[in-house]
Amino acid sequence: MSAGAAEGIRSRGDAPAGGSLAGQTVVVLGASAGIGFETARLARAQGAEVVLTARNPDPLERASRALGAREARAFDAGDAEALDSFFEGLQGPVDHVMVTAGHPEYGTFSDLGAERARAALAEHQLLSLEVARHAERSVRPAGSLLLIGGTGGRRPRAGYAIANAVTAAMPALTASLALEIAPVRVNLIAPGFVDTPLSASILGPDLEERRAQLRRTLPIGRVVGPEDVASLAVELMVNTAVTGATFDIDGGQQLVE
Repeated sequence: MSAGAAEGIRSRGDAPAGGSLAGQTVVVLGASAGIGFETARLARAQGAEVVLTARNPDPLERASRALGAREARAFDAGDAEALDSFFEGLQGPVDHVMVTAGHPEYGTFSDLGAERARAALAEHQLLSLEVARHAERSVRPAGSLLLIGGTGGRRPRAGYAIANAVTAAMPALTASLALEIAPVRVNLIAPGFVDTPLSASILGPDLEERRAQLRRTLPIGRVVGPEDVASLAVELMVNTAVTGATFDIDGGQQLVE
């Protein structure tokens, strides 16, 4: 290939396929604990400035102090007006936005009822759409919007109708958004069980049994932690060749359950 042809190909992109977060700004919605906090911590360690949000102010303040965040805002990401206010108040464009806010709703549709089902859908698909609308204007070209889904929709089972529907829809939504808000990149991380405070709150006294069961059965021989997901998240931020993709991270859980 001639030098001129190679230069023509390179000119179609603004950045190489890999790099570092040094000097960049990463916004994490849902950053007070778990996957969001670990991603912000790793981004900060790579030299990025971080802007953190979460619903509860006290744990958010602790996270902000621990990481030396540029800014921390406590609000409910599901509140459209609060979300608008947050993005409008950002000081200049940012490089990456990650959405970890929200939590899964488990139970049959009859148990959950229409209102909780509607709220569960809003916390994921509708929130992702709202954030994408802001990311189109707020994120620099070759930057990224990173969403969090799950693997539950791969093997539907009774009692998980809403959670399965949410996770099954997210890859299609991600691919569509990658086209609609390009050149901002959009990718989805789909974890299985991750050992976070949220998992602990859901499982309660059954947590240790679940950890032990996963250690026995997962091909990797250990439980996936938030730092594992954070490492993948940062890689997707810096790799400017990746968009519209879904990445499972479950330690092989789908292979054995």
